[in-house]
Amino acid sequence: MDAFLEAAIEEAKKGLAAGGIPIGSVLVCDGKIIGRGHNQRVQHGSVIHHAEMNCLENAGRLTAKTYARCILYSTLSPCPMCSGAALLYKIPRIIVGENVTFQGPEAYVRAQGVKLEILNDPACIKLMKDFIAARPELWNEDIGV
Repeated sequence: MDAFLEAAIEEAKKGLAAGGIPIGSVLVCDGKIIGRGHNQRVQHGSVIHHAEMNCLENAGRLTAKTYARCILYSTLSPCPMCSGAALLYKIPRIIVGENVTFQGPEAYVRAQGVKLEILNDPACIKLMKDFIAARPELWNEDIGV
């Protein structure tokens, strides 16, 4: 397994252990992780702390030239908000752990020139399926249902 996806999965597990939703993300530049995050909507009482947003926040202010060299990893297909942040900062590549349990605006992201790779990793799928079965009300809140 890709070491960066493994790091994103570890972030997802941190979120789950803290009573949140198990989605994790890392931002990689030139082969190094420069940002990490996990969904913290529950922990922060936040509407925006999805994993990718939290990861970008934790990476701090970066230059456009830096974002242009980055890869955003997420254990789950990014939602419209998180996809929009990646598009805003012109992150050229997104690697997604899985899109079986949720699919963001992938066609739109690709149409904007982003190289989007879907791995459908069994560990990512199991993590989300188990969570959705255990906490459907929290999952539905997170995806706006």
